[in-house]
Amino acid sequence: MSLTPYKSDIIQIGSLTMGGDLPVRVQSMTNTDTLNTASSVSQCIRIIEAGGELVRLTAQGVREAENLAAIKSGLRAAGFETPVCADIHFNPGAAEVAARIVEKVRINPGNYADKRASFIRQEFSDSEWKAELERTRERLMPLIKICTEYGTAVRIGVNHGSLSDRIMTRYGNTPEGMAVSAIEFLKIFRGEGFNRIVVSMKSSDTLTMVMANRLLVKMMFEEGMHYPIHLGITEAGEGEDGRIISAAGTGTLLAEGIGDTVRVSLSEPPEAEIPVARAIIKAVAGEAGRVKNPVAPLEKRRPGERWFPQVYTRERDRFNDESGAPYTGDVLTASPDELQATEGRQAYDRILNPVFNCDDPEQLAIEAAALLGRFFIARHPAGLCISNSGAVQGDALRRLAFSVLQATEARITRTRYISCPTCGRTRFNLQEAVQKVKAATAHLTGMKIAVMGCVVNGPGEMAGADYGYVGAGEGKVHIYRGTEAVLKNVPEAEALDKLLELINNDQARQ
Repeated sequence: MSLTPYKSDIIQIGSLTMGGDLPVRVQSMTNTDTLNTASSVSQCIRIIEAGGELVRLTAQGVREAENLAAIKSGLRAAGFETPVCADIHFNPGAAEVAARIVEKVRINPGNYADKRASFIRQEFSDSEWKAELERTRERLMPLIKICTEYGTAVRIGVNHGSLSDRIMTRYGNTPEGMAVSAIEFLKIFRGEGFNRIVVSMKSSDTLTMVMANRLLVKMMFEEGMHYPIHLGITEAGEGEDGRIISAAGTGTLLAEGIGDTVRVSLSEPPEAEIPVARAIIKAVAGEAGRVKNPVAPLEKRRPGERWFPQVYTRERDRFNDESGAPYTGDVLTASPDELQATEGRQAYDRILNPVFNCDDPEQLAIEAAALLGRFFIARHPAGLCISNSGAVQGDALRRLAFSVLQATEARITRTRYISCPTCGRTRFNLQEAVQKVKAATAHLTGMKIAVMGCVVNGPGEMAGADYGYVGAGEGKVHIYRGTEAVLKNVPEAEALDKLLELINNDQARQ
């Protein structure tokens, strides 16, 4: 990995300037039906008034894409010039319509020119690979011409859960596959002289998201590319856990100088995402909104080395492990500013003891995860003891430490939930479903359960989950065991009971 700090080119998206040394921009996405103009305009306004600098709406079909004109007109009539982005999956026709209306179009290399991934290994010879790339280029040409004519920006948004069969055959469902998928599209656009581009590598897995973005930067350096990068953990969940996992991944990359715009994907009202994103940026970059002195990525602990980080408590100057035994090794005690400047192996095999001064539990959780994530992603510290001179004390600090370890997959101690923020494709109350699933399964220590709004990215993003609860249309749910949909089109009223029955039966057979 090159240690040269990444600095993107500056691009224009409608009235919004992004990249370079400019502050990191914040955005969100609606979860309204895009055909419902009034509700979509109203939600866009709530996002903007919360501080959102760009709003994205799904356009799964041509009708939805066409109605973006009415939504945009409603925003402009209300006095808002905020850029609008159309989110496209599987429908180039919708993208070509939307590109004439909105300031930005997001496309997914995994499904723009390809059908839905089958997750079945297929073989591609070098000549077949080249032919598929040429087919992709031809399919992109109408969009490139329209975006050039209308001055529309494009986000090439790679999702870990929706890589094409071709990419997965050669690279697997990996960070490398994600980066290669993006570079292929970037080369096609650049070859046509189009460079008003943002690129993203998104995953529900923190480590995958971080590694994919680092690889993307490396590959862009090699190609002489410097496109702005959009950051975010997909399907982060809700509540404190959603905030911590988002902060851990996004904060790690921002500290390294990677990232020009951020979205926090929470299973909550979209306007709630904005202050969280701003808090993450502030924790790492301060009031300037961008890190001035990026740190180098920490080298990951060597495979095979024993590593089992514990959560420690501090009594005066003594540190005790989880059994109550005193710790006699090295401790790195640091303020947030000192933590931000910590590089290299300073935290290696030492207890990391950050000392905060914070009265608000949510603010503390975001700040701690944003600053600590990179150390535990690299598997460096021997353990973690969070200290705070503010109002948050005692068991709350201990729980927060365990949450940071869980978010970075350094140590899994309770159920991990993957849940999407919903969009206009969702046809049931996902936020309510998440709460019900969590209440019914929280006792299942160490399990990973996904609650997804639709089947577009759901099956792929939840590939690492033990079980899944995935929207399948109006009032219908697919129940997954791993990557297999074992129960399809279950009425929503029965879906939770069916999920619990499946889990209980599987556990009884173990």
